[in-house]
Amino acid sequence: MMDIINTIQETTWLYLTWVALISLVVGSFLNVAIHRLPIMMDRESHAFCHEFLKLKGPLPAELSKRFDLILPLSHCPKCKANVKPWHNIPLIGYIMLKGRCASCETHISPRYFGVELLTGVTSVFLAWHFGFSWTALAALFFNWSLIALLFIDLDHQLLPDTLTLFLLWVGLIASAFHLFISSEAAILGAVAGYLVFWVIANVFKWVTKKDGMGYGDFKLLAALGAFLGWQSLPLVVFISAFAGLIGTLSWAAITRKNLRGIPLPFGPYLVLAGWIGLLWGDKITNYYLNSTGAF
Repeated sequence: MMDIINTIQETTWLYLTWVALISLVVGSFLNVAIHRLPIMMDRESHAFCHEFLKLKGPLPAELSKRFDLILPLSHCPKCKANVKPWHNIPLIGYIMLKGRCASCETHISPRYFGVELLTGVTSVFLAWHFGFSWTALAALFFNWSLIALLFIDLDHQLLPDTLTLFLLWVGLIASAFHLFISSEAAILGAVAGYLVFWVIANVFKWVTKKDGMGYGDFKLLAALGAFLGWQSLPLVVFISAFAGLIGTLSWAAITRKNLRGIPLPFGPYLVLAGWIGLLWGDKITNYYLNSTGAF
């Protein structure tokens, strides 16, 4: 076993190939998580309300059936036919099916292919950037979590605790081994990350009497703080706010709609900022400080 690990470590192309294959499989799983996690949250809410309100009778049949990341098996939402194992092969399965269900030829969203491709490409880049190391492994978990959060927030304006808190704990554990930052910087980053948005959201609500940001955003910034440290938070907030402004203005121009009062996801911009911060945060910060004469 050690001989295999040493061979992979010493052979860059073999290492990146393994990462590519594993991350494509993870990308396929992320498609399942992106689709099912919001549904699981909704079902849990209904079950909690049913119990809390002490409603008579059992739960509706569709809510009493098992529904998680494993069961039911992947199937077509229209004809309910199970997806055959060879059609579940990342990227290849979608190409084989030509983007349609094998049974009823219902169109399959190209986003399934896109999520797998994005996961594979970004994972290989991170593996190359950090090399064969525990740091690379932590970076991959960071990347996979952010991809799932990105698409769930785009679809539902939700950032599930299952993912944000998982990301937070991975960041704190990684800091215990000084993979990215020290434990002190990670703890302060997590606390400061949560408080920054908490303060902004509450001031906004006090001034406007409206909610401007969800608690999922607080937790995601806390998770980014745990990974990147408190020193990177100004950069993350600036990039996400700037990208959010550009994205919102662009969307308004394309759709020609007045977006005032329409809830818009902020998570994707935090994901972008977090990814940039992980790879180039120190360089950007140091360049800015040197160029402004702060040192």
